[in-house]
Amino acid sequence: MLRYIYGEELSKFPKLRETMFRDRARQFSDRLGWAVTVDADGAERDSYDAMNPLYVIWQRADGSHGGSMRFLPTIAPCMVNDHFTHLTDGVTISHPLIWECTRFCLAPEAEGRVAAALMLGGAELGQGFHLTDAVGVFDARMVRIYARLGWPPTVLGTSGTGREAISVGLWQMSEPTRLAMARKAGLSPALSRHWFDRAFGRLSGAREAVSA
Repeated sequence: MLRYIYGEELSKFPKLRETMFRDRARQFSDRLGWAVTVDADGAERDSYDAMNPLYVIWQRADGSHGGSMRFLPTIAPCMVNDHFTHLTDGVTISHPLIWECTRFCLAPEAEGRVAAALMLGGAELGQGFHLTDAVGVFDARMVRIYARLGWPPTVLGTSGTGREAISVGLWQMSEPTRLAMARKAGLSPALSRHWFDRAFGRLSGAREAVSA
C-alpha cells in the first residue's frame, strides 16, 4: 500500500522508518557508490531528512519498506537549488506549486510494480496538493525506468555523457497521468485516492498546506 508520511511522523512507524533508511544505504552507498552518509546502524540520511519532508512510501504487507520517494517544496531549501544549479544555467526553481522529488529508492527484490506505484504516489500528491510539476535530479540509469513507465521528464539540463550523465527534469502533473500510473501499477485509481484521502483527510490537509 502507499503511505504519505511527514518526517516528524516517521517515529510512529518504526519498522517502516528503519527499513527505508537501511534500504537507501544499500541502494545509494553499497550498490551505486554515491558519497552519502551511512550511520552505525546502516541507515542513510542527509540534511534534507531533517527538514520534515513528505515521504511517499510503498509499505509491504509485513510493515516494511518496499520503495520510497522524498518531497520538499522548492520555496524551501532543496537539493536542486542548493547543489545542482550548474545544470540549469544558474537558474533556481522556486514556486509553491513545484515540489522537489529525491531519493527514489527500491527495496532489494522489490516487486516489479513498486516503481510504478511510487510514480502513482507522486501523481496522487500532485493532484491532491494542486501541484503543476515535480522537479528532480536523476542519473542515466533512471532514464530507462521513466521511459518504461511512460512518464519521462522534460529535461532542463544535463552534465556528462553516457552512464555518467546527471540531469535535472520536470514531471508535469495531471489527472490523465495519475490514471496511467495506476494502470502501470495494477492498482485501482479509487484505491489509490483512498490511501491519499486517508493520509490527508479527503484533501483538506492538502489544501491547507498549499495555502499556508
